[in-house]
Amino acid sequence: MGDVAVGARSGHDGEEHRGRPVEAADPASDSAVTSGSDSGATEDGTATEVRGGGSGDSAPGVKKQRSFWKELPILIGIALVLALLIKTFLVQAFSIPSDSMQNTLQQGDRVLVDKLTPWFGSEPERGEVVVFHDPDNWLAGEPTADPNAVQTFLSWIGLMPSAEEKDLIKRVVGVGGDTVSCEGTGPLKVNGKALSESSYVYAGNTPCSQDDQGGQFTVKVPKGYIWVMGDHRQNSRDSRYNQSDKHHGMVPVDDVVGRAIVKAWPINRWGTLPKPDTFDQAGINDKSSASAALTVAPQGIALVGVVPVALWRRRKAAVERTR
Repeated sequence: MGDVAVGARSGHDGEEHRGRPVEAADPASDSAVTSGSDSGATEDGTATEVRGGGSGDSAPGVKKQRSFWKELPILIGIALVLALLIKTFLVQAFSIPSDSMQNTLQQGDRVLVDKLTPWFGSEPERGEVVVFHDPDNWLAGEPTADPNAVQTFLSWIGLMPSAEEKDLIKRVVGVGGDTVSCEGTGPLKVNGKALSESSYVYAGNTPCSQDDQGGQFTVKVPKGYIWVMGDHRQNSRDSRYNQSDKHHGMVPVDDVVGRAIVKAWPINRWGTLPKPDTFDQAGINDKSSASAALTVAPQGIALVGVVPVALWRRRKAAVERTR
């Protein structure tokens, strides 16, 4: 019986141990399996190292996972920072407070405004719907919202539409260098080109308003400004009716927050806000091009004046070298 036990431990059939007394089992032999710290021996007596931890030490345990409740404040903090960065540099939600942009936008619609492209020097273009800061008290007399603390905070980080009631939303119809005019009931003209506005002007409205408060006009838009009008022409206090302010109804480009790109809410009104094709018609850029030419002209005159002087100096230097 003892020979069988020894053979099982050594991996042999026990023949070489017959006739010898069975030695008592070493109690330490079992611990070598779990501790991994003792040395073993091959059948030829050569010592072999058993890899493992230090003597008497247990194997290193798995690092305890951080509690979800401890990580939650960190996750919330990261989400708030990301939301604030997105609102500041990328996209911000705005609520439509009036009917001045019907039917393109309805009161209560939520739009997303692209704030990224202005950071790269992009300026508003004709036909775009833009959000801008009140340039000179256009909203005087209009009711203002009184949001609670939670609404103010959520709008500040961009998770709710802006609670700032000093912003307006209109369509750009003229940019720097353009001449914009309205005569009679229309059509509206930009640089002498009549615009076909049936796709966005409120049904039943005429493109131009016949009144003596600003509905009839011819203006030249200075560089760095835009001329804006609402799509609900007979219900929009826009550039036409603010010509007595310090900017003469123009909106400084620096006051533009960004371009409205998407109607995000309600879901059944979701859609993009593209630039109408009428603003891409041939010849509409003629006046702007002329304005640009005037801007470049002084540089051209300076170049024309410099060239003869440079040629005269080169000729003089050549004559001196031949002496």
